[in-house]
Amino acid sequence: MNAPTSSSSLTSVGPRINSQRLWEHVCTMARIGATAKGGVNRQALTAEDTQGKMLLLQWASARGYQTSIDPIGNLFIRRPGRNPGLSPVLTGSHLDSQPTGGRFDGVYGVLAGFEVLETLDDHGMETERPIELVVWMNEEGSRFPPPTMGSAVAAGALSLAEALAIKDITGIDVESALKAQIAELPALEKRALGMNGFAYIEAHIEQGPVLENEACDVGIVTGIQGLHAYEIQLLGAEAHAGTTPLRHRKDALVAATTLIGSIRAAINDPEDILRFTVGRLEVYPGSPNTVPGRVTFNIDLRHPDPDFLLRAGETILQLCAGEIEGCPVSAKALLRSTPITFDDRVVATVRKAAVGRAMKFRDIVSGATHDAKFTAQHIPTGMIFVPCEKGISHNEAENAREADVAAGAQVLCDAMLAIMSERL
Repeated sequence: MNAPTSSSSLTSVGPRINSQRLWEHVCTMARIGATAKGGVNRQALTAEDTQGKMLLLQWASARGYQTSIDPIGNLFIRRPGRNPGLSPVLTGSHLDSQPTGGRFDGVYGVLAGFEVLETLDDHGMETERPIELVVWMNEEGSRFPPPTMGSAVAAGALSLAEALAIKDITGIDVESALKAQIAELPALEKRALGMNGFAYIEAHIEQGPVLENEACDVGIVTGIQGLHAYEIQLLGAEAHAGTTPLRHRKDALVAATTLIGSIRAAINDPEDILRFTVGRLEVYPGSPNTVPGRVTFNIDLRHPDPDFLLRAGETILQLCAGEIEGCPVSAKALLRSTPITFDDRVVATVRKAAVGRAMKFRDIVSGATHDAKFTAQHIPTGMIFVPCEKGISHNEAENAREADVAAGAQVLCDAMLAIMSERL
């Protein structure tokens, strides 16, 4: 493999990143929210998420970068350019994690982007355009569904008021949690909502096995499959578990399991391309000897074909109307994100950067959703994937090799510099 090193010398294709520093940053950030099994639990707007952002802001302050925050909590770190009036080249990802998350999902893209800024400083390079690193708020959606909340609000796909009103399972809403986090962070310049940039390139682990299986250094991401997110609620009636005959019950949990099975059968995809997941199910009152009176569950639905995805979503809504076993059902669409194809010019620039470093690569469509999905609706966008061990992600065993982490950051650096001179 032709992976970059931490050499401080300039090459014919641009400055070399400091791979050792990048790896140290990855390891340092992984200590925040670290779990016993080697992963992280750094869910959005928790104390651990706040600590992660504080650490990044400390590093940014030491470099003298400008920092700002928008009304939904997206964090921006800016390295000025020669012409401050030009729109910036953007990179970034997220610091929040799943409850049993890995050390690389999201955080790698943030730290790879920060390494680009530091590398340019190390070499005294002045860019024509400013460069901004974005830390998107609540990409995972594990505490506050839906995922990609911060970028969705910035793109206008989700209203700020609706996002701020969303509550976690304990009843805390986004607005309260965000205010608490901002109070802990150093003073940040306030900026308006919106997507403003010349181009956006995001680095990320693949979260699948393709690149590792084909011994690729990087993946050139050409697009992202579509995602619909739904919240389903069934209302039954609490009753005594020992005295209420089954035929007299309105058991919301039994009705929910029946409904989930019916949905799965109705949208079955023989080609196994559709992704249907029920990842959260809340049972009220949650007592072992009380018949459940209310159940709420979430559906995550994904497919690369927008028409197929729309038909499957309509089927879900049809099945979630009326009553199931005497329990009224209601459904709410939390997110409808169509499949995205990235900008050909940005994709070509990323591909050229991989060629310039003699890396083995392949084009790939992302099965997971990313904040780049929403930037692509407003800004020319591309992504870079690096392999992750056995394709494991959203798991404490998630892992990536130091050489692959460095390779992706090097391509990111070269592509961001190259895109400066493009006509987009």
